[in-house]
Amino acid sequence: MNIIDDLMWRGAINQMTDEEGLRQLTQEKAVSLYCGVDPTGDSMHIGHLIPFMILRRFQLAGHRPVIVIGGATGSIGDPSGRTSERVLQTKEQVQHNVEKLTAQMKRLFLTSQEDQEAVRLVNNYDWTKELSLLDFLRDYGKHFNLNTMLAKDVVASRLEVGISFTEFSYQILQSIDFLQLFRKEDVQVQIGGADQWGNITAGLELIRKVEGAEARAYGLTIPLMLKSDGTKFGKSAGGAVWLDSEKTTPYEFYQFWLNQDDRDVIKYIKYFTFLEKEEIEALEVSVQEEPHKRQAQKRLAEEVTRFVHGEAALQDALKITNALFTGDVQQLNADEIEQGFKNMPTFESEKVEQNLATWLVDLGIEPSRRQSREDIQNGAISINGEKITDLEHVWAPEQSFEGRFVLVRRGKKKYFLVKLK
Repeated sequence: MNIIDDLMWRGAINQMTDEEGLRQLTQEKAVSLYCGVDPTGDSMHIGHLIPFMILRRFQLAGHRPVIVIGGATGSIGDPSGRTSERVLQTKEQVQHNVEKLTAQMKRLFLTSQEDQEAVRLVNNYDWTKELSLLDFLRDYGKHFNLNTMLAKDVVASRLEVGISFTEFSYQILQSIDFLQLFRKEDVQVQIGGADQWGNITAGLELIRKVEGAEARAYGLTIPLMLKSDGTKFGKSAGGAVWLDSEKTTPYEFYQFWLNQDDRDVIKYIKYFTFLEKEEIEALEVSVQEEPHKRQAQKRLAEEVTRFVHGEAALQDALKITNALFTGDVQQLNADEIEQGFKNMPTFESEKVEQNLATWLVDLGIEPSRRQSREDIQNGAISINGEKITDLEHVWAPEQSFEGRFVLVRRGKKKYFLVKLK
């Protein structure tokens, strides 16, 4: 199947500048293409990942991806998708974010010798840092018509509230990227989100004005990702779902995918996994005929967690998930407890022996001594997976996970994490 046909089947194409020309180009040869990300933060979230998964698909189809980290464009801010001006970051913060995103991209897309030979990772600051203001205006600014720039959706939507010259110039900087890569890396295709259409077409216009109308360059955007209820994809109850394991743990990451709605799961499998069409269609049947098994959600969660965090982190997430489902938390270590119960109600305790009933009240887990004793007597209290029914039971610091945590369960599902000082 041609890569364009595959992307269409996956619902992964929003717009193309020339479908026939792009289809022919991808059939003729191995094409170089690029996608970029600006260092507005020190980690990507799952929304950022979508166009890069498309880039990866092109690689698997035999094409040559180029990943651009926007050290230059990130310094001025993309107005796309915004109703007000960005607060500019310091140069030091931009550089810090560049380093973090570069390391993240290497972990995701440069894991093998084959990847390192096929994928180029570049920073657009490298070809803009020596560009003078006069050269910028003479060599590039002269090719941009003000009326055309004002008509771009991203600019037109901001005219009422105002847009600075800095953000207004963003499309010129991104166009310079496309021209630079076209000349130096033989890049003929740019991929981006739906909100990047104006920036991509501006780059194509610059290439044709500078290199000639016959220059073969193309743009492709992906659809805006929405959930079946119409809300924006990529958010959990705790906020954005990050690719950095320090911001979103592998367990939380796995759970995000595992909890997807039946109406959305096949769409996400098409976008975020590299499963073959036949397997995806079989999972689609499973969703329709035996949704209670949640086979598609499990497959999605496993595939994406493995891709982003690796096999070991996936196994940790599965272990924590199983422990919580069965209640057998004793098999977990302290790091797994911290990861799995990160968002549970959390309390702090001194490492001092105390009567359990009193200790639970002092922590705030139980509202009163009477209720505490009643719950213990009824077998509703478990400490680190062990049910306690002795009203005289003395809690000791040794009853903890590596001297760091105590896990209290009240009833069947109510967990509390106690951190030991």
